[in-house]
Amino acid sequence: MTSPATDAQFSALLDATAGEIDRLLDRLLSSTPAEGEIARPARLIEAMRYATLGGGKRLRPLLTIESAALFGVPRERALMAGCALECVHCYSLVHDDLPAMDDDDMRRGKPTAHRKYDEATAILVGDSLLTFAFDLLSHRETHPDAAVRVALVAGLARSAGLGGMAGGQMLDLAAEGRYDATSLTEEQVVTLDTMKTGALIRFACIAGAILGQAPQSAHDALDRYGHALGQAFQIADDLLDIEGDAATLGKSTGKDAAHGKATLAGNLGVQGARERLAALIAQAERALDPFGANAATLRAAAHFVATRRA
Repeated sequence: MTSPATDAQFSALLDATAGEIDRLLDRLLSSTPAEGEIARPARLIEAMRYATLGGGKRLRPLLTIESAALFGVPRERALMAGCALECVHCYSLVHDDLPAMDDDDMRRGKPTAHRKYDEATAILVGDSLLTFAFDLLSHRETHPDAAVRVALVAGLARSAGLGGMAGGQMLDLAAEGRYDATSLTEEQVVTLDTMKTGALIRFACIAGAILGQAPQSAHDALDRYGHALGQAFQIADDLLDIEGDAATLGKSTGKDAAHGKATLAGNLGVQGARERLAALIAQAERALDPFGANAATLRAAAHFVATRRA
């Protein structure tokens, strides 16, 4: 566990990193077409900026930046990879909020993209942010070595797609009983969580090792850390949906139970979920042992995930 002073330092670092990510996204999501683009439609770029700028903790980019720092990666490269991750994350939120999915009206304390604009625009925002993420990873600005860029693209594709986040969303919809009435076992809920939420968080950590061309042992350690952290993040999210305050969260609460969603908090009960959360955080921290004091910020990130209130 971290001390209160370290918690305060982590919060300040998270805010500072969010500022860096916002400034870079602001530049990247300008109205000026990039080389090879024909035009950037005004309504689409405005809606993309609405969905990405001025909100969010930017935890995933921070995980990439801090993991990359373990291997001396220049910060500007890690920021580019972090922006790509944040584009995928924001796309997933825009699509997750659509009437066909969770049908939410509020996100990050403001109207969801399809409420602010319309459903068609929101779908195109998600499509554009997803493809833009791979555009960013293909930049030499992200890494001069093409093999590293290919590894980043492949890793993000597998984390965000069929066998990761998108596949997890499909399992989540099925768990609501949309396609059958089968209840999920604890093991099946863990698989769902590991895909829907955990895959992108796990990749955020691995991306730092890819950028740093780290040895396999270091890559594996960050993989274990990200795997445990991703599961912990979803359990914390489930608990916030039960016990959190909508005004603080900036989104509606109680929707998991209302939609009949399968969660570990539902399977294990609140106390059981808290115990599992604590075990996963301990597992994440142990995975960082090979890095010693250099991984202090990543340990603080694990503590933040366990104790966050928004």
